[in-house]
Amino acid sequence: MRRALTGAMAGAAGTTALNAATYTDMVLTGRGGSSAPKDVVDRFSERTDVPVPGTGEVRDNRASALGALLGMATGVGVGTLYGLARGTGRRPALPLAALLAGVAAMAGSDVPMAALKVSDPRSWKPADWLRDLLPHLTYGLVTAVVYEAAGGRAGRRRGGWRRRG
Repeated sequence: MRRALTGAMAGAAGTTALNAATYTDMVLTGRGGSSAPKDVVDRFSERTDVPVPGTGEVRDNRASALGALLGMATGVGVGTLYGLARGTGRRPALPLAALLAGVAAMAGSDVPMAALKVSDPRSWKPADWLRDLLPHLTYGLVTAVVYEAAGGRAGRRRGGWRRRG
């Protein structure tokens, strides 16, 4: 349970880093935000006959907020799985663990978009892939580093924390 909770906390930190990387890109390039999270909610609502409450702008705002919350849930969920995976005895080096966490988070957002036909990653240009990849790699790196610092091997020894001079 401790590994799962530590992973969830690390995933939350990774999600914050992913959002910061995305918004930094938006500041630097002047591009607008993605409608994909809202579009995923809209398509899922259509396919499941579970309506998003409200009409017009109120409904659209709720769908947009639900899309953002789903992104946060994906980040925390992948972090939780990261924590559980670190407890299996397989401990790849931190760079590989970070890469795997980032790819898992990317799949957690891109697979539903593709499955619901919100976007077709096969049609993306290299710049689109890079714009999607860099924030997810940032997520993976922060998630792995925070997990290791909070609950992994980093700085711990039997009997308590190691003092650093």
